[in-house]
Amino acid sequence: MRLLVLLFALAMPVVAWLSQAGAFGPDNGTVSDRYPTLLVAAGYAFSIWGLIFLLDVVYAAWQLGGRRRTDPLLGRIAPATATGFALTALWMPLFSQGLFGLCLLVIFGALAALAWAAVQVARAPAIEGGRLWAWLPLSLHAGWLSLAGFLNLAQAGLAFGWIRPDAQLGASLVLFLLAAIVLLELNRRMRGNTAYVAAALWGLVAVWVEQSRSTLPGADTAAPVAVVIAVLLLPQTAWLYWRRRSHEGARASREDARLSR
Repeated sequence: MRLLVLLFALAMPVVAWLSQAGAFGPDNGTVSDRYPTLLVAAGYAFSIWGLIFLLDVVYAAWQLGGRRRTDPLLGRIAPATATGFALTALWMPLFSQGLFGLCLLVIFGALAALAWAAVQVARAPAIEGGRLWAWLPLSLHAGWLSLAGFLNLAQAGLAFGWIRPDAQLGASLVLFLLAAIVLLELNRRMRGNTAYVAAALWGLVAVWVEQSRSTLPGADTAAPVAVVIAVLLLPQTAWLYWRRRSHEGARASREDARLSR
């Protein structure tokens, strides 16, 4: 299973390159432009995939090396991580083909798998060889998918006729609310994960940028809603971080007191 993590990590940038080259049909940007929504982010935001794919490959190689090959946590999350990477790669050709129903199953499946893995790493006391190279890639990937899934859902709503192109605001506000719940809850479970939140903030600011210049009805409301979600994440992260450090400090003090007896 550890080897599959590496193979699927390598598959993601390869499939992304093929997708952008038109190997599976129209590239993702072309398909996305057919379904403009109030949740879509400015185009520059999607460059984060390059960083995510790079860090995922680094993680996949790192978890195969040295004593990390026998680390129980890395072994436990390997099936979910491999699944998340495989589904991320699969989503790209499906989106190019406009198979939105399958896309939704795949992207939320990837989110569930990688969010679970990221939570396990974020809550782990230690990993053989350090936690950074597991925590950073998985947290960024999960954070970006937490927004991308709802963007995909909004576009599917347009494609299937669930949402009217000229009256998106009501449905979009519901999707913003659901995205906020997912982001805040996963951040809580990760005890204030700065990498996860950084990916989410990158996307939310890009949504604000895009909707601030959009001519779609309701864009003037969608833009500040994205900012509100970002503002909620920042104090939550600071509070969770402070609480975690306080608990760790108290636990260390109790341990020192016990040893000094």
